[in-house]
Amino acid sequence: MKAMRLGTLLVLLAPLACRMSGGHVAAIGDAPASALYVGFPPGADAPLPTLVNPYAGDRTVLADGRRLFNWYNCSGCHGDHGGGGMGPSLRDSLWYYGGDDAALYGSITQGRDKGMPAWGSKVPPDQVWRIVTYIRSMRTPDEPDAPH
Repeated sequence: MKAMRLGTLLVLLAPLACRMSGGHVAAIGDAPASALYVGFPPGADAPLPTLVNPYAGDRTVLADGRRLFNWYNCSGCHGDHGGGGMGPSLRDSLWYYGGDDAALYGSITQGRDKGMPAWGSKVPPDQVWRIVTYIRSMRTPDEPDAPH
């Protein structure tokens, strides 16, 4: 009986909801007309947080970043010095998902749809940042144990 009352209530309220939304009822697969926010929508006064590498420019973590790159077997896919293999080269200037620190951190922690697994639940953030710092040192004079 309660389920029947709830169904009747929904049928009665549906036209009101359509009028409030401008009369458009979206079909499955339609792109939303606008984003739905619960609470306050983001605005200029509330920018989204950006990721900042705490080791950016810190040459003292590069050797440890290289060690972690091999420890977590990044080299298994990207090659010993990041030159590529099953995974893309990390030494060239072509970056599918962006080559800045935040993009690299996202690629490592969240993975990518073309085969990069998500490591965020397995590698602590501090170590991910060290790996990112090492990757960013590739092709620079600061790169530890550069290929010959």
